Amino acid sequence: MKKPLLNLINMNKYFGTSHILKDISLDIMDGEFLTLLGPSGCGKTTILRCIAGLENIDSGDILLNGNSIKDLPPNKRNVNTVFQNYALFPHLNIFDNVAYGPRIKKSMTEDQIKKRVAEVLELVQMTGYEKRMTNQLSGGQRQRIAIARALINEPDILLLDEPLGALDLKLRKYMQTELAGLQKQTKTTFVYVTHDQEEALNMSDRIVVLNKGVIQQVGSPRDIYKNPNNLFVADFIGDRNIKKVKVLEIHDEYSKIKLGNSIINIRNTNNMQRSIQSGEIAILAVHTDKMRITCNNTPNSLSGEIVSVHYAGSQIRTRVNVGGEKITVIEYQNNDCDYEIGDMVHVSWEESGAILLPMEDDFDEIVKSEFHT
Repeated sequence: MKKPLLNLINMNKYFGTSHILKDISLDIMDGEFLTLLGPSGCGKTTILRCIAGLENIDSGDILLNGNSIKDLPPNKRNVNTVFQNYALFPHLNIFDNVAYGPRIKKSMTEDQIKKRVAEVLELVQMTGYEKRMTNQLSGGQRQRIAIARALINEPDILLLDEPLGALDLKLRKYMQTELAGLQKQTKTTFVYVTHDQEEALNMSDRIVVLNKGVIQQVGSPRDIYKNPNNLFVADFIGDRNIKKVKVLEIHDEYSKIKLGNSIINIRNTNNMQRSIQSGEIAILAVHTDKMRITCNNTPNSLSGEIVSVHYAGSQIRTRVNVGGEKITVIEYQNNDCDYEIGDMVHVSWEESGAILLPMEDDFDEIVKSEFHT
């Protein structure tokens, strides 16, 4: 069983009067790929900089292998950071860029450095590039060299601050697979920062979802995607229809709810059963790509009128007016019925595609995407 390598304990950070990190507590396990995920300004990069020693915390503690490092300067922490711009030295060739750390620290002899440079370049599949300059490399190659330069120092933790953000979409997807594989191969603990949910879901062992300096949920990609803790996580992760509904009845496994003029059943979750009562207004969140449209009435479905149909390759994105509420349905094959704008249809979904959440005061603030209105 993995043990915690890094402990963040009630960590708080202010910039002037702005409270940026609010009682952040988190255990990061030895050898895991952990991603800090959230919108711009949520505090994820600040957490990374606090771990690296580039920012001081105002209260709380940071433990590495059980020892406090909060007062240590960056060069005294066995932590390395890969930034979005890679921060490579343009006047040094690749060999000297990678060798820079141990040379500055005087932690290896030149013979040892030569051997280790060869090892890490092989690890990132850049053998043979030792004499090239950084301006002779592509974006993906520079990113690999930045990682090699960090790995040569054998850090306890490698911090990565949106390192794929400057790459084009195709290369970014390729490097996601490469980074995840490299992490498993080296068994180095990765703490990765991104605002891209697809990156987080594809690469991580665990995801920490942040908003306004507060941890909203910690879990595996599957847990975060399928069982969001609250409205923010449900809205931020995945493409969901999010609607207010009236809860009519609550049973052991299912609850009866009303959306528009339709009454349907929805599966219960543990969180829902503890926090929602009969007669209350609650939040229905349904993955758009877990839904289907039929022309014939089916059990436990919503009746509505086709508002728009948009074709994008094999994907069909359809908007349906259900009792005054607009529902978005994404289908990849539509063999059940042919419909046009103005037709009446029936909308249903996979049981696991929907979740019921308690109503929150900031519902209107959080749910502002056109696909939710």
